[in-house]
Amino acid sequence: MPENAITADDLVKVYPGRGRRPEVRALDGLSLAVPAGRVFGLLGPNGAGKSTTTKILTTLSRPTSGTARVDGHDVLREPDAGRAAIGYVSQGASTDPILTASENLQIAGRLRGLAAVDARRRAARLLDEFGLAEASRRPVSTFSGGMRRRLDVAAALVHRPRVLFLDEPTTGLDPEARAAMWGEIRRLSAEESLTVVLTTHYMEEADRLADALLLVNRGRAVVQGTPAELKAALHGDSLRVTLIEPDAAAVRAAVSRVPGLRGVVVEASGVDGLLAARTDDASAAVGAVIAALDAAGIRYGQVAASHPTLDDVYLHFVGHTFGEHADTQEGIAA
Repeated sequence: MPENAITADDLVKVYPGRGRRPEVRALDGLSLAVPAGRVFGLLGPNGAGKSTTTKILTTLSRPTSGTARVDGHDVLREPDAGRAAIGYVSQGASTDPILTASENLQIAGRLRGLAAVDARRRAARLLDEFGLAEASRRPVSTFSGGMRRRLDVAAALVHRPRVLFLDEPTTGLDPEARAAMWGEIRRLSAEESLTVVLTTHYMEEADRLADALLLVNRGRAVVQGTPAELKAALHGDSLRVTLIEPDAAAVRAAVSRVPGLRGVVVEASGVDGLLAARTDDASAAVGAVIAALDAAGIRYGQVAASHPTLDDVYLHFVGHTFGEHADTQEGIAA
């Protein structure tokens, strides 16, 4: 495998308009490089271009312009070689609920070109590695969510790919199943030198798993680095206040008079809201912010100060939290 398992240069993807629908520029010159044998996190809001990027890298879509290589193979000129080098786990289940776990993996192996005996051996080994050996003869419909997700990952590994794409691998899992999946991802990267590309909406997941992160917004690469590097770039402490039935304009006006706040973001959506900011002196800022909100008659709930988190990195570069776009405002940037 080359030094970088994945490279993409100036990717553009334009979906043409139809009828009254305007064209959509899903990618607008995105470039990235993913080191081999690492867990690489791809983050961004809905519509940022994450799924389009993944589709191009997995040969499921063609870029309007730009180039991309996976495991040294050009995804446009050598799509078959590229597909042979990758495994892909989508958000939805990819295994047949009527078949047993063993049958699912054997069929996946046969579809990938393995001989029948090799498919049986590979299935048995993967079931053991993923803790599913005792359930190998059970229909997948009887599996828990966590078991089914582990089987999905095992099916993507049946042909021993060099690069594994995981699209929201722990969505809908309970905390115990999510922790088990985290352990499997780290094991795959460490023990099998597998490059893992992870898209996720869980900031804790990205922080725990990813060796490097790329934040994408509006089809462009915004910032890239290790979780520690990105958090360290936000100097000072983070301040967060949950708001109750907030008036965003009133909140902004109230805290504008608090000295030392920067990177201010106010979100207001229905009964819930959020005030987020950064400061060099959290102990002083907490009291001043509370006093300002009280004076303005603004109701609030939890008030917390901490060192910067990936949530703060996301807020700083995107301007709002994951989910639907909210009423936001960036303040004075650091």
